[in-house]
Amino acid sequence: MSRKPATRLYVEEDLAAGGVVGLSPDHAHFLRSVLRLEPGRTVALFNGRDGEWLARIDGIGKGWASLSLEGQTRLQAAGPDVWLYFAPIKRARLDFLVQKATELGAARIQPVVTQRTIVERVKADRLRANAMEAAEQSERLDLPEIGEPGKLDRALDEHPQDRPLLVCAEAGDAVSMADAARSLSADRGCTILIGPEGGFTPDELRFLADAPAVRFVGLGPRILRAETAALSALALWQALAGDGAQRPPHRDWM
Repeated sequence: MSRKPATRLYVEEDLAAGGVVGLSPDHAHFLRSVLRLEPGRTVALFNGRDGEWLARIDGIGKGWASLSLEGQTRLQAAGPDVWLYFAPIKRARLDFLVQKATELGAARIQPVVTQRTIVERVKADRLRANAMEAAEQSERLDLPEIGEPGKLDRALDEHPQDRPLLVCAEAGDAVSMADAARSLSADRGCTILIGPEGGFTPDELRFLADAPAVRFVGLGPRILRAETAALSALALWQALAGDGAQRPPHRDWM
C-alpha cells in the first residue's frame, strides 16, 4: 500500500474491506482515456461516509471499470461547520466560486436570490460536479451539500435561528470579519452570507437586521467582487475559527 495512487475519485458506493467497486462511465472514461491507466494501477476512493480507501484496478474498458478495495488509508473525519450563502453570479465566476469554496472546506453551498440578483437560473447539477472535482483534488473526505436556489426570505426562514449568520455588508455599521470569527467556536459553526454585485437593498438590510443571529461584518475598505468576498470571508473564518491551523494528513506514499 505504499505506491502512490494515480488519482482520487468520489464514489457513491459503500467502501469496506474486501469490497469491489464499479465506477461510473465518466470516471471509467477518465481513468482509461485521459489517464490511460491499466489493470494493476491504484486509485484512491472516498464517499463522504467511510473514509478514504486505496483501490486497485481489476479490469477496465469503454465506459466501465472494476476496482478491488485494498485497505483504508484515512478514517472519516468531520469537516468544518461553515456554510456559504451567496447571490448567484455569472457562469464562469460561479464555477470558480464553488470550486474554491469546496477547497476551503464549506460544508454547505447555498445560492440565494436577492432583489438585485442578475443571474437567477442556476444548475445545481453543474455546481455539484464542480464541487466533486474540487473535493477530489483537495483531498476532502466529503462533498459540500449543494442547496437549490431560493429567495432570500425563504433561505432565512429555513436557516437555524441559533446558528450565527454573518452578513457581509459593503456599508453601514459592522464588525470586522476577523473579529467576528475570533468570537466564534468552530464546534458551533456559522453561516456566511454574500450579497449580489449591486449589494443588498435597504429593504433587505432591514429584513436581515431583524433576523435572529444575524451579525453584519466587513471585509475591509475596498469593494470586493462577489466571488472575492466569499473566498476572503471563508479564508478568514477558517484561519481564526475553523480548521485552518491543521495540516494535510501524512501519506505513506509521499
